[in-house]
Amino acid sequence: MDSTTTVTTRRHRRKEKLLVIMGATGTGKSRLSIDLATRFPSMEIINSDKMQVYKGLDITTNKIPLHERLGVPHHLLGNVDPAHSELTPSEFRSVAGAIVSDITSRRKLPVLVGGSNSFIHALVVDRFDPNSDVFYDRSVSVSSELRYNCCFLWVDVSMMVLSEYLSSRVDDMLDSGMLEELAEFYNPDKASEDSAKRTGLRKAIGVPEFDRYFKSYRPGCEEEGTESEKDSLRTEAYEEAVRGIKENTRQLAKRQMGKILRLRRGGWDLRRVDATEAFRAVVTSSGRWSEIWAKQVVEPSVKIVKRFWDE
Repeated sequence: MDSTTTVTTRRHRRKEKLLVIMGATGTGKSRLSIDLATRFPSMEIINSDKMQVYKGLDITTNKIPLHERLGVPHHLLGNVDPAHSELTPSEFRSVAGAIVSDITSRRKLPVLVGGSNSFIHALVVDRFDPNSDVFYDRSVSVSSELRYNCCFLWVDVSMMVLSEYLSSRVDDMLDSGMLEELAEFYNPDKASEDSAKRTGLRKAIGVPEFDRYFKSYRPGCEEEGTESEKDSLRTEAYEEAVRGIKENTRQLAKRQMGKILRLRRGGWDLRRVDATEAFRAVVTSSGRWSEIWAKQVVEPSVKIVKRFWDE
């Protein structure tokens, strides 16, 4: 077979199908993926959140708990050694690409889920250049030539509503044991493991914000001063860390929204699903969250996916 025939064959080869669920942090991507997978049992989920790929800090990185996965297969969710240097988009493209091929070879539908748009871009574009950054270098064009037959679901929530929800979500994470999880991460008795742990997870929101707190209040160590002084200073340091987490989470959401719009302007066919009303119901405690979510997010998503799957 000559080179011309090879190129022609590649062009006409049927592309593997890939469903991509994207959106800013906290917009319900993981929940939607499970909602869809329970309706389409052929689905397997591939995580594309760059912090959730690492093992450890499950609450801090907001990994979907095992019992909430309802038996749906998940890939690249908490199984990368945190001692690994930061996973690059090129490495993600290679590893996730192999998983996509494996899933499709078994006649299943791979579903890419996560907010790390640099990972999504690296995986799905036909020709990926690791030396170019389409999100920060405006002289680089976004390519609409994709290596997969993609269906993009963009779960969108207005920033005003999302900001309020993200703030309450941080409080919920702390109530669920985030501080205790981070205290274990910073435990001086495990100092020999610390450098390895921090390699892959050091950028997870919550780790740098609590760094100053745990330097002053090391787990297992007694601080000097009267009880009232210690309580006051510790509370102040804790509240400062929490404020930092909330603000940095909001800023992350804004950056992610900007990247999604960049991809859309570049020609990516993103099917926007508006989840604003569902999240407004959450922050106002109206009690209708599940009902609104099912009608305004799940139902239209099911229709889109069914058409894609039946093509």
